[in-house]
Amino acid sequence: MNCHSYFRIFLGGDIVVKKDKPKYKQIIDAAVIVIAENGYHQAQVSKIAKQAGVADGTIYLYFKNKEDILISVFQEKMGVFVSKLEEIISRDLSAPTKMGLMIESHFELLAGDTHLAIVTQLELRQSNHEIRLKINNVLREYLKLMDEILVKGIEDGEFDRTMDIRLARQMVFGTMDETITTWVMNDHKYDLVELAPQVQRLLLKGMQA
Repeated sequence: MNCHSYFRIFLGGDIVVKKDKPKYKQIIDAAVIVIAENGYHQAQVSKIAKQAGVADGTIYLYFKNKEDILISVFQEKMGVFVSKLEEIISRDLSAPTKMGLMIESHFELLAGDTHLAIVTQLELRQSNHEIRLKINNVLREYLKLMDEILVKGIEDGEFDRTMDIRLARQMVFGTMDETITTWVMNDHKYDLVELAPQVQRLLLKGMQA
């Protein structure tokens, strides 16, 4: 079951809440803002409800608790990253070009939503072990798509055939992640997207056949 087909059925009743309901999106977007501005531990459900313009009780029609909100935020927002990467992979382009577009797209999505960047780069890392495990499960789909680019590049002779796919993926994602985290820690003082071509060149130099 992926993040777009997720449903919650409440025990003791027949209420089914779909993720495509407008209030669900309102709450998700509000949670991103509240968590970014207050920190995860200080982001009370009441603050999220106020930001979303709904009653506190409405939150619990869609989420079990604050931890569930955080996981759902990541599921929903990561779904956008996955969709973008799927579109890039579907195009008839070389693996290095797809890699560059992936980096650019990743940077653009977070540069366009600084609240989300703060949540993904800082606040998610302060959550407990159980939450991080669930978040890692969501991230796995994105990383599998990244592997597709790397494998295709090797098959087409564009990347080094002796390259370790797992290590290469860790280097690509880790470099993007650290670059974005540094940008967030520096209060977004420079253009993140402008760094994408530089990151691409540095990474591809180590992958080229």
